[in-house]
Amino acid sequence: MRLHAASTLALAALLAPARAIFEDDAYHIDFHHALIGLPKRGINFQKPYAASKASLLYAVSHEGAIGAINPRDGELVWRQIASSGLNATGLLRTGEDQDTVVSALGNHVAAWSAADGRIVWETSVDGATVEDLELLEQEDGITNSDAKDVLTLLSDQGLKRLDGKTGREKWTFQDTSGDTPLQISTSPTTVYYIALHTQLLGGAKLRVTSLSPITGKKIDQYTLSSEGEIQAPEHVLFAGANTAAPLLAWTDKSNKVLKINIIGTKGVSTFNAPTKDAVEKIVLHAPSRVNSLVHFLVEYHTATAHSAEVFHVDLKKGAISKAYSLPELKGQGAFTTTSSDANVYFTRITTEEVIVVSSVSHGILGRWPVKRISTLAGAYPIHGASEVVMKGGSASAVRSAVLFSNGQWVLIRNGEIAWSRPEFLSRSVSAVWAGLPEEEALAHELEVEGHQDVLTAYIHRVNRHIRDLKHFPTWVKNIPNRVLGSLVGKASDSLENIQNDNFGFHKFVVLATAAGQLAALDVGSQGKQIWHVDLAQLAPETVFEAPTLKAYRGYIEIKDSASQKSLYINSTTGGLLSSGDIKTQLSIEPKGQTLISFDLVDGDLKGFLGADISTQPIWSFTPPNGEKITGYTARPTKDPVASIGRVLGDRRVLYKYLNPNLVLVTAVLESTRTASFYLLDSASGQLLHAISHEGVDVSRPMPSTISENWLSYSVVIDSHSDASSRGYQLVVAELFESPLPDDRGPLRASSNSSTVQPSAASGDVTKPFVMSQTYQIPELISHMTVTQTKQGITSRELLVTCPDSNSIIGIPRHVIDPRRPIGRDPTSQEQSEGLTKYMPFIPFDPKWHLNHKYEVAGVKEVITSESGLESTSLVLAHGFDVFGTRVAPSFAFDVLGKGFNKIQMLLTVAALFVGVLFAAPLVGRKQINGMWTMPS
Repeated sequence: MRLHAASTLALAALLAPARAIFEDDAYHIDFHHALIGLPKRGINFQKPYAASKASLLYAVSHEGAIGAINPRDGELVWRQIASSGLNATGLLRTGEDQDTVVSALGNHVAAWSAADGRIVWETSVDGATVEDLELLEQEDGITNSDAKDVLTLLSDQGLKRLDGKTGREKWTFQDTSGDTPLQISTSPTTVYYIALHTQLLGGAKLRVTSLSPITGKKIDQYTLSSEGEIQAPEHVLFAGANTAAPLLAWTDKSNKVLKINIIGTKGVSTFNAPTKDAVEKIVLHAPSRVNSLVHFLVEYHTATAHSAEVFHVDLKKGAISKAYSLPELKGQGAFTTTSSDANVYFTRITTEEVIVVSSVSHGILGRWPVKRISTLAGAYPIHGASEVVMKGGSASAVRSAVLFSNGQWVLIRNGEIAWSRPEFLSRSVSAVWAGLPEEEALAHELEVEGHQDVLTAYIHRVNRHIRDLKHFPTWVKNIPNRVLGSLVGKASDSLENIQNDNFGFHKFVVLATAAGQLAALDVGSQGKQIWHVDLAQLAPETVFEAPTLKAYRGYIEIKDSASQKSLYINSTTGGLLSSGDIKTQLSIEPKGQTLISFDLVDGDLKGFLGADISTQPIWSFTPPNGEKITGYTARPTKDPVASIGRVLGDRRVLYKYLNPNLVLVTAVLESTRTASFYLLDSASGQLLHAISHEGVDVSRPMPSTISENWLSYSVVIDSHSDASSRGYQLVVAELFESPLPDDRGPLRASSNSSTVQPSAASGDVTKPFVMSQTYQIPELISHMTVTQTKQGITSRELLVTCPDSNSIIGIPRHVIDPRRPIGRDPTSQEQSEGLTKYMPFIPFDPKWHLNHKYEVAGVKEVITSESGLESTSLVLAHGFDVFGTRVAPSFAFDVLGKGFNKIQMLLTVAALFVGVLFAAPLVGRKQINGMWTMPS
């Protein structure tokens, strides 16, 4: 009866129409952190076109993305990511009164519409990298009002001038000296090409070549004596900016001496650092507008403080002089430059306050204290950009877009944090689900009781219930708020309300970045950040380059892949746990289980008794024919199964091969373009099944996944293959104990079997019967996983990541069922199972896209988790963007819809109750009167 009930529910789930998300659920049950990455220096407030009344924030990131942000709310307006992939070097330039912005990513130069990011023109240079990019603001002293031409400096192909409207090349200057191209700069009449000439005895000289902006011909060339200071290109601090007086600045290795040259002259001004402490960093800020005053600021950073000096340039004398100094302040800070007509203003941003000064005088024009928020705790400003509003000789308002040291990009408006973007998440490399505080505490208590005798456990439980009574007054007090919130549908993301989440939608996910930062997000509250920590502050002696996470009950283990050192963090607070806390947690973990772990060691997959891979392996798997293992996928530790068999249309049962130790190994042989997949039993190392594909593009991703009794993987058959089916292929295989219905295979009902030594079991080795099928799919899959629910009753869904369309697609299980009949229509019995005729091509239905209108870029991994409802699975994707949602593959059969009117229901019940109160006396009186009028 149980099997029949489960099969009926499963059949109902299969027959349900496939739909990834309802229209009214979009933007409510999901969230999307559309990131740009950590912005480089050069963030800029700029109007998208001359007549615009508002500015946008333009930035290029270290990850190779460019984009525009709305300063009002921090929302992404548009972005473009390097086609060559993330982590490409990038440059971005915006011009005055221009409706386009120009970018260089790797060897690709393009102009984009400043308002919406649409491509205007693009060009690529094979075999070269763009080292610098500038816009030709002026030509022969006249400001270009039309589309400004673009100057591009290439690594080994010289300097090119490109037409600002079409991107076509106008002229090229080829440097044949062999010097290292460094940067380019412009003046109203000249283009300057700056290169680094390395000396044989060490050091390097700066060589400046003057070019005609009209023809690109060399006008003059001179060398600055800098070999005593410059040992590497990073010692050159600045080149360019103000076209009225372009500057060239450099420093020595110890940052003790600053040297500045007005480009076009041979004079060099020397200035000593204003502090006796060791200077760790020097940054020069100069205005970029054509008509700005020729003033600039130099900021100095030591390990504990920062200061700045303001300089003026005398164009007639060609001299540079210090105007005034800004006092040294403890801690770290950042400076920004703002131009208004010809005036130049500097904004100083620290963790305590924002200060605005003029480049003419050191008098403070405006000051606002900074109101800190929890996400910026312990962080300090790195760099940014500002807009200043001047009224009556003072700064009436200022807004600054600032990158902080913990990777948060925030906008500070008059000292208030207007918005914050978690750009550090663009470098996430690992993610795990973490339990809620209340769940962890209860689970801890239950584990303690489970390891005690009956009497002690009973006393412990009674004491626990008595302790819980202290929360009873607060619980009663909050009943009206919870009831009201439930009626009006108002969601609260406070920790207390999250703990009282009966549906389990408010679940924490902890992400780790390549830079060693950790953050916890609440997927039920639009991805709200709960806590954020920097591992470098918690463990300064350990450098976490590529941390991996593993979730336990109440804490997270962070392990560095290189040093194998571990750190333990409280999963709900982000606090560091001591060794004593960990021992307490480990003491309540289940005992008496002998685990067999496995990992890649020297190119082979090896199994070990326990978790220590330094011990002697108990089995080893080496692929045949010289193949190389590229990865493996294991069946999830928590993978509940609702039914041990699959009920056929004639009521017979195909029994599933349910082995919790399955692992699928991927191996390739590049010389023959062969990809092989080996299914192993990780407990014994025995090979259960193998399949190979020829003509495979082994350079493309080959993702795989395992769930319950089925597995799936994807390969790309390249155009050089002799196979009849080329392109993207999805393979699905289902495992059964026997090909015959109602048959349990060789072991049948035997209780004398061994997983570790299967050959010693009765009936010898038990290998699964495998049914597989291949499908053509429309695009590449880079990652795949399967939805999870608490009991495993809900039909599973295969979630695949498609990088070409920036999509996450949920493929219903019945669509890729390997038992679909081939070459014929299904019989009535097969139709009752939900089977349809096999079609070799599976188009990706738009309704399957979990991200609907979102473009989720750079996804490296998708993880799933059960919620409090059997119908619903939680999904989180991370890598570059972060995207979270929840799916119901068999529809939400155990929860009322969002459109259900609770107030109307209560009013109906109340009306019925009132009606009963009035009708009851009438009915009673009628019955009594009827008894008196009955004939005798």
